[in-house]
Amino acid sequence: MPLTNQAKNQHLMWRAGFGPAVEQLNDLSKYSPRQFYTALLKASAKKPGYIDVADDYLKGLFMGIEEIGRQQKKELDKDERKKIQQKNREGVRNLNMYWMHEMVNSAAQLREKMAFFWHGHFACRNLNVFYQQGLLDVIRRNALGNFGTMLKEVSKSAAMLNFLNNQQNRKDHPNENFAREVMELFTLGRGNYSERDIKDAARAFTGWSSNVKGEFVFRRFQHDFGSKTVLGRTGNFDGGEVLDILLEEKQTAKYLTQKIYRFFVNEKLDNDRVEWLAERFYKNNYEISKLLEDIFTSEWFYEEKNIGSQIKSPVELLAGIQRMLPMKLENEEALMVLQRVLGQLLFYPPNVAGWPVGKAWIDSSSLMMRMRIPKLINDVDEMNVSPKDDDDTMMGMKDGDDKAVKKPGSQQSMGYAGMKKQQINANVDWSPYVRHYESVPRENLAETISKILLQTKSGVDLDLIKQYADQTGRENFIKTATMQIMSTPEYQLC
Repeated sequence: MPLTNQAKNQHLMWRAGFGPAVEQLNDLSKYSPRQFYTALLKASAKKPGYIDVADDYLKGLFMGIEEIGRQQKKELDKDERKKIQQKNREGVRNLNMYWMHEMVNSAAQLREKMAFFWHGHFACRNLNVFYQQGLLDVIRRNALGNFGTMLKEVSKSAAMLNFLNNQQNRKDHPNENFAREVMELFTLGRGNYSERDIKDAARAFTGWSSNVKGEFVFRRFQHDFGSKTVLGRTGNFDGGEVLDILLEEKQTAKYLTQKIYRFFVNEKLDNDRVEWLAERFYKNNYEISKLLEDIFTSEWFYEEKNIGSQIKSPVELLAGIQRMLPMKLENEEALMVLQRVLGQLLFYPPNVAGWPVGKAWIDSSSLMMRMRIPKLINDVDEMNVSPKDDDDTMMGMKDGDDKAVKKPGSQQSMGYAGMKKQQINANVDWSPYVRHYESVPRENLAETISKILLQTKSGVDLDLIKQYADQTGRENFIKTATMQIMSTPEYQLC
């Protein structure tokens, strides 16, 4: 039986966005996937605004003249340094919440979803809120543009240069970390370069640095102007020329296409299709929007084996629920606790390789927590679980001044930047969602709701849903059946 436009467009919205929004439900069956994708692309065409959440205190301290900034930094006492650290944490927290709000509410779903992908690809942890804002801006502006342009801007960002230690990369003492990750994680993929390539590429990046304002600075007296050999090419290369060499390699297009295919289509690669996509991506000079068009307007993207085959990441799960059920959150920080508990806290990837995918998201405890989220949102229910005490994820932020979530019976701090064990306190606006089902006969409600919320072919036991739903009225049934379905293992898939 061929898939309906509704099923295809729901699939498209979960992969090319963060799931269908309630206001889109009436359109899912009206338009073809190609029409729907064209609308998504158009809605994402406008250049995104710069997200600025930095505190005025930090702006006054760091955004002045560089030399004054240096002098002030030297004179800071312990309490002032602690205040700066706290303000930066609060800034990164606010950046998280602001971007999550965009993921949920922005019409530019394709841009934000692609930016979310690049956020994992160019994984970076940095407690300087200005650096993180700058890197996020680079990623969001270039998310649908040219990969080469984005690669060069990311490579010159203060966030990445500092995170990968290129500030310490000097001609007399080269640091290979930045050059290694650019090849292994950003372009070629592991095993497609030699140690000699790394060493000489590192020399090309010597002198690449940033000032206290986060601006790129080329320190020519720290740069190695000697001859270098990278991937069989020899010359007095600088960092930009090395990036051009990496982009000339077809392996870069293949590596990126494989990663994009796994993220947007299926973890199990179809090698023939990936080869075809990669060849076109390379010939199109790494234009990201053309690669996405090849994927999202193809017939094979909508094959049943690709639908409901992915496990939603924590951010996708949380954003998707809020898009379907518009809500005002009295305690947005509680969603950050959920991000941590579920293993995906924006701006704090576990390591330079970014977040894992697929089954790595699910274990016995995280699955139970995922299935509790609708109840946490709909009821006055306090989260009584603790994020894992993982210093790699916490980035050393386990000091006691957060007064955050603690392990039961433990005094050890478990949070950051005000993460406390609190209620979510969500005020859900049910009216547009309930209104969508007004023409559906009562006996068909459970099945109709299930088809909208679930991407899996098997579905759920509707008799069980009906048994635990509130039967006292039509609206109560819609609300409670929806929460029951969102609380199933099947809802974790998209």
